[in-house]
Amino acid sequence: MNTQQAPQSARHTLPLDALGTYLARVLPGFGALLSASKFADGQSNPTYLLKTENGKLVLRRKPVGNILASAHAVDREYRVLTALYGEAVPVAEPLHLCIDETVIGSMFYLMSFVDGEVHWDPALPDIEATSRAPYYQSAIATMAAIHRVDINARGLADFGRPGNYFARQIKRWSEQYRASETGTVAAMEHLLSWLPRHCPEDDGCVALVHGDFRFDNMMFARGETRVLAVVDWELSTLGHPHADLGYFCMALRLPRNPVLSGLAGMDREALGIPHEAELIRHYGELAGSTPGQNWPFHLAFNFFRLAAIAQGVYQRARQGNASSEKAESAGQMACQVAELGAACTR
Repeated sequence: MNTQQAPQSARHTLPLDALGTYLARVLPGFGALLSASKFADGQSNPTYLLKTENGKLVLRRKPVGNILASAHAVDREYRVLTALYGEAVPVAEPLHLCIDETVIGSMFYLMSFVDGEVHWDPALPDIEATSRAPYYQSAIATMAAIHRVDINARGLADFGRPGNYFARQIKRWSEQYRASETGTVAAMEHLLSWLPRHCPEDDGCVALVHGDFRFDNMMFARGETRVLAVVDWELSTLGHPHADLGYFCMALRLPRNPVLSGLAGMDREALGIPHEAELIRHYGELAGSTPGQNWPFHLAFNFFRLAAIAQGVYQRARQGNASSEKAESAGQMACQVAELGAACTR
């Protein structure tokens, strides 16, 4: 886990005595809780590094305050970690889920601390140009491994509704966007109309999808291309695997910014970053399918969904419930991201 901590605000401070007492009771060998510090990153579910007399653990909780229905489902995160741990998809070890909100004021779960490094910038500035392509290949291979998970064997057959994934997602995020809307965004109105009319027919493909698959949600072994853990499974569900592929490739079009950095305007060839067609081809070799002529839809859909998420972050910031101090900046991206999505439809 990234060990950069943020200053604690009152709403993000954990009650150490109550938490330490609870964890000592439910986790054998937990020992004494020495400290809890919130990670600086993250827009959604607040995440903390716990230091105990026996080592380090990570706690992830629902945010406090009013939140949209069905959002921040840390219990779903815990379930998918439990299903995947020890299999082909690398994840942190899930240790305990607490649904008793009286302990710290919200539901939370505990997982192992993974000592890896996070690459926040998809340009991979700390990596030599000749070594960047293997990192992208490793990311694509990890994505394909997620999509190859046997959902029946891993007890995830009911982790989402099968069929009509994109139609359901468009409906869901349209509703979420309307629920957090603070003004009219022309590009978003265009996507709200265009996407349902251009949604591909259901092809029957159902897989576990991460829902937020990007470089900063992977932890790599230090100095290696090997992925130690995929994190932030809040948006995971059963769906169409090409949705993850489109989401990952959004980084090629997103602008440079301090919140969710993209590669727009950069010389990717000089950087040693594979072309989009190469990423799609590599994925197809591992997963057995590619989006083909539906690629513009997949891109537009993902920009739309990201814009809706950004709008929700912004609304939470206005209400004082957002996890990160960057939340308001993230929310202000909604208009720009929607415009990028609209551009994919033309």
